[in-house]
Amino acid sequence: MNGIYILITICLYFGILLLIARIIGSHHADNDAFFRGNRQSSWPLVAFGMIGASLSGVTFVSVPGMPSSIDMTYMQTCFGFFFGYLIIAHVLLPLYYRLNLTSIYTYLEKRFGKYTYHTGASFFLLSKMLGASARLYLVCLILQHYLFGTYHIPFAATAIITVVLIWLYTRKSGIRTIVWTDTLQTFCLLAALVLILFKVAGTLNLDFVETVRTIIADEHSRIFVFDDWQSRQNFFKQFFSGIFITIVMTGLDQDMMQKNLSCRNLKAAQKNMYCYGFAFVPVNFLFLSLGILLLLSAPQLGLEIPAKGDDLLPLFAAGGHLGIDVLVLFTIGIIAAAFSSADSALTALTTSFCIDLLHIERFHETKAQIYRKRAHLLISVIFVGCILAFEVIDSPSVIDTIYVLASYTYGPLLGLYAFGLFTQRHPRDRFVPVIAILSPILCYITNYLVETNTGYRFGYEMLMINGLLTFIGLLLSGIHKKHREN
Repeated sequence: MNGIYILITICLYFGILLLIARIIGSHHADNDAFFRGNRQSSWPLVAFGMIGASLSGVTFVSVPGMPSSIDMTYMQTCFGFFFGYLIIAHVLLPLYYRLNLTSIYTYLEKRFGKYTYHTGASFFLLSKMLGASARLYLVCLILQHYLFGTYHIPFAATAIITVVLIWLYTRKSGIRTIVWTDTLQTFCLLAALVLILFKVAGTLNLDFVETVRTIIADEHSRIFVFDDWQSRQNFFKQFFSGIFITIVMTGLDQDMMQKNLSCRNLKAAQKNMYCYGFAFVPVNFLFLSLGILLLLSAPQLGLEIPAKGDDLLPLFAAGGHLGIDVLVLFTIGIIAAAFSSADSALTALTTSFCIDLLHIERFHETKAQIYRKRAHLLISVIFVGCILAFEVIDSPSVIDTIYVLASYTYGPLLGLYAFGLFTQRHPRDRFVPVIAILSPILCYITNYLVETNTGYRFGYEMLMINGLLTFIGLLLSGIHKKHREN
């Protein structure tokens, strides 16, 4: 019976998204609308919509499960996120607007050369494809377990259906459509989160004040870890990792920057970044608070706390233990989060592929649109393949997997942009692909040797080490600009 409610909710929700896409697509279907939204996006809409795009279905599912294993220490990373957004607003956004970029990786060609340019774009395509696929995989897994699996539909079909739905409403107007659909989806996500919080607190017979006191008094409410340098949850590791994760996964990410570049001007984009970055902290705090309340509710409902944190919220919501209303809210929340993240990723990947690799700006508009539509379809197919690959891997925490992958794949991008912005040297362009590939390989070997010999395992700080190795490699291969001109 629960599957019927989930199916009806998905159909109604998708119908609204498709209606929005049809209205916008009937007036704006050219490449400029798809790639940059005709530079007409309102910054409040962009800021609000980016909350949902950043959170994704992974946050909706994984973060409430974190208190069971690492308490509320994830907040340390979230504090770092905010300072990362300030750096993006005052260092990267002015650069992108000054150069009037459609793809942010065009900067690398202007600064270094075509080999560096294609290297940066390729690392983004790899990083974003893996990260977005991991996020969407978790949603597909939940839909498979609580809906499609009950009708004996294979997981591969679930993945295909999900990606096709996203492809349908993004194929015409791209980022111009997404600015509006993400706004709707963020509203649905946050409304679902707040209402589920009230529902769970109600099962514990707690009013608002008692809920706050209960969360603060709980053993899992610990946020800061200063005394254990070996722990991956140490404050300094988490805080500075949060800063650099934000810089690379937002500031150096075509997906997130594409929304900012659709704003009317630099000041509007910076306002968007301030508001969006500030909102990220309390929203994640609410998700973690929900996790604590779920842990307290489990004994009263006779439920065993699952071994995987990602299974905690789905167990309560999709399992029907909190009622049909929570089931519907959970379905809306996770679909909204998943779609708002995946649709922008699909659009950004299409943009980077078309601009950075195909260079379709050289073609006539009609021919360029044909190439863009084909690329959009091709990337959708690759999306499905990556989701199926994550099913084989079956990580216990998808959000942790995403950040670990980012440490290896975004590290070279961090090194490239840091070198370009803070030095005047020019690396030998043809050596850059080799440096960018060797850096994550050296990081992996280092992590393996250190863990084998000392038991210490690097966490998200590997991103900074990866970027530093890339920076050093570029420095060793570089020649001073004046020497080059001579």
